[in-house]
Amino acid sequence: MGEVELSCQAYVKMYLHASLFPRCSVNGLLLSSSSTGGALCITDCVPLLHSHLSLAPITQLALTQVDVWCSQTQQRIVGYYQANACVSDSSPTPCFDSAVLLMLDGSKMSPDYRVPPIVMYERKDSRWTLKDKHTIMMRQWEETRAVASQLLDSGDHVALVDFDSHLDDITRDWTNQKLNHKIAELSSPANGTI
Repeated sequence: MGEVELSCQAYVKMYLHASLFPRCSVNGLLLSSSSTGGALCITDCVPLLHSHLSLAPITQLALTQVDVWCSQTQQRIVGYYQANACVSDSSPTPCFDSAVLLMLDGSKMSPDYRVPPIVMYERKDSRWTLKDKHTIMMRQWEETRAVASQLLDSGDHVALVDFDSHLDDITRDWTNQKLNHKIAELSSPANGTI
């Protein structure tokens, strides 16, 4: 696995997902709309669960729904993210063998933290091992951090819907189109950010 680039939208949604459920483990899928080859650009994510991360039937249902949606939107599932309930625990739960695995480091999740609170793992010899921190890129980190902070401070993070919440109320949009629009609006050059 080569370099991985994480978009503002993908990072902000991962961050808000972990912030919305601070006492729970959360997970989700990482998506890319780019073709294979070169650096992998993670353009979006789909927040999945905030309880019972390893509950197979719900995970399978979510994977099926996301896969269908990805085929309709010219995206593909390229990885998995997770944040553990225990702030000091950044160890991954076993998941997909040939995927990007990003862990949100709860001990570094603060709007004032100067580097992305992300740890990347790769699969080697049937084990997940830490990957060199320089292989994950975030363009305009300060602006991305500002967008995440603004959404958190304004309370807009409650608009994030993970698949778990969607199953509780199927009228809630797990694709988070309204939140995606808000992130794009805040990160547009017209607003002086990204």
